[in-house]
Amino acid sequence: MKSRYLCLGLVVGATLAAAPALAQTKWNLPAGYPSDNPHTENLVAFAKDVDTATSGKLQITVHPGASLFKAPDIKRAVATGQAQMGEVLLSIHENEDPVFGLDVVPFLATSYPQAMKLYQATKSTIAKKLEAQGMMLLFAVPWAPQGVYVNKPLATVDDLKGLKWRAYNVGTARIGELVGAQPVTIQAAELPQALATGVVNSFMSSGGTGYDSKVWESLKYFYDVQAWIPKNFTFVNKAAFDALDKAAQDAILKAAATAETRGWKAWQDKATWYVDQLKAKGMTVEPPSPALKAGFQKIGEQLTADWLKKAGADGQALVDAYKKM
Repeated sequence: MKSRYLCLGLVVGATLAAAPALAQTKWNLPAGYPSDNPHTENLVAFAKDVDTATSGKLQITVHPGASLFKAPDIKRAVATGQAQMGEVLLSIHENEDPVFGLDVVPFLATSYPQAMKLYQATKSTIAKKLEAQGMMLLFAVPWAPQGVYVNKPLATVDDLKGLKWRAYNVGTARIGELVGAQPVTIQAAELPQALATGVVNSFMSSGGTGYDSKVWESLKYFYDVQAWIPKNFTFVNKAAFDALDKAAQDAILKAAATAETRGWKAWQDKATWYVDQLKAKGMTVEPPSPALKAGFQKIGEQLTADWLKKAGADGQALVDAYKKM
């Protein structure tokens, strides 16, 4: 009899010990950038805020550096429920929908205030498109303004002719074509190796990407063209979100609002720091010459026309709404 009570006690004890684990929900959040990138740091802080607000009942694990899914696969993974949340540079999906690439139309929004206005003008449209695919937009955070990395001095855009140009979306591939370079599609996680092996020797990106990739080990020049300010979007699988209780949903939404504010401030604070780091590592960092800037602006006009042709009246309406803000 004593043995029976002992066994019963062990079973009850094990059940009670397992109870907190049964009440706990664990989610995955794949991301495409290194753990020390401000985007990833912001996601980790977001996950911590959710953990705190839910007293550990909802735990979100951030997977940096495209370690869980490659960047182009993250959005589909969230839509299909393979991951509950995800963060992507939305413009890599411009082929899917032109609206996803509006923030990389050259010279449309080149300052943080302009980038915020563009986000506000397009947010509801993007949210509806994601919702139609089974996802809910949580927040968006910008990068630093885009400049040109290259292995030789640039006087005009003609000097890019023949170079191996890294592309990561429709717009950057088209720029490579227009300047006579050879576009090679390389996502951020693969960029350091592509530079080290000579697969690419020129590209357009932010100071942050250059720093993450240790670009100074392969290229020596950075021209601060400030062509556009792209954004990363973080979203959640709608079915997974709906399955949570209201307290957990509210915790996510509150943490998302905080993450968006924190992320915008972090990048504005750090944009100059990244450029300073490129200089400190021995790179030549210069503003574009008048001729180089004029060449890129002409390319920008062509890409704007291309984008409007694809996006049609709805795209024009978004651009008009942005310019009226």
